Amino acid sequence: MLSIVIPIHNEEPSILPLYDRLTSVLEPLQRPYEILFVDDASTDRSFELLANLVETDGHLKVIRLRRNFGQTAALSAGFHEAKGEVIIAMDGDLQHAPEDIPALLEKIDEGYDIASGWRKNRVDNAFSRKFPSRIANWLMARASGVALRDFGTTFKAYRAEILKDVNLYGELHRFIPALASFYGARVAEVPIRNVPRAAGGSHYGIGRTFRVMFDILTIKFLLKYFTRPMHFFGLLGLVGTGCGGAIMAYLAVKKLMGYEIVMEHGPLMIAGGLLLLGGLMMFSTGLMGEMMMRTYFESSDRRIYAVRQILTRKQRGVAGGAR
Repeated sequence: MLSIVIPIHNEEPSILPLYDRLTSVLEPLQRPYEILFVDDASTDRSFELLANLVETDGHLKVIRLRRNFGQTAALSAGFHEAKGEVIIAMDGDLQHAPEDIPALLEKIDEGYDIASGWRKNRVDNAFSRKFPSRIANWLMARASGVALRDFGTTFKAYRAEILKDVNLYGELHRFIPALASFYGARVAEVPIRNVPRAAGGSHYGIGRTFRVMFDILTIKFLLKYFTRPMHFFGLLGLVGTGCGGAIMAYLAVKKLMGYEIVMEHGPLMIAGGLLLLGGLMMFSTGLMGEMMMRTYFESSDRRIYAVRQILTRKQRGVAGGAR
């Protein structure tokens, strides 16, 4: 089964054309499908149109959020309600062409876990969207080790089991391939069309670039130190404690030799004390992080790995007999 998840926020002019194009693309595939529209507290007639569509098509499901939680939360709600083995996420403003869905599915059928859209020829403003996006994509690829050229687009296809290993919050929806790579997901990139917005205004601006930078730092930390925070905080603690301890030991020797420490080396003493205390705080933070991770994994019965397949002798025998 195939699930299409579409977050909606004030997309009234696009809903009916999008539905018609989706239907014309999905029907010829001859596979069960569902379309989930997640209304993120629209203030126009978006929900009214969706409610009318649900009455005419059993493939549709509409999820209405209590308030505007943002795109990541809307996608998470859609993923939670989706029943398909393959889930496709896309925007509802018609900048994502439903006609590209078969190309994404083709990559999934080849064995990939994620088929990520790549807006090869972007039509957005060069200064406010394209240039910041190139920088962010380059940084994200370096930080995550996932060689994608377009992390920002929502238009992606996922195997449902991959999304079970990824918890979304903040604005991390664009980094699902990076988060899934932690569990060994295989990711492919598929060129998709990028057309000008048909109606309405964009919900994004250049200010989002700074939030993306913060998310990149978060992703880098999660991918490298999520299960071993002491390796990060312990290193900082070691540097701080070592430098601070060396400074304080030097000043103690000077004091024993009869030198006036406070008057002659006051700033150095303050710096040494701060480094020493800061290093001890980093060690403490690392230890608390280790205990929190242990509590998290043990109490929730979560694993730090994901199994792709399990083979037994009996299964191989059955397969051999089938041949």
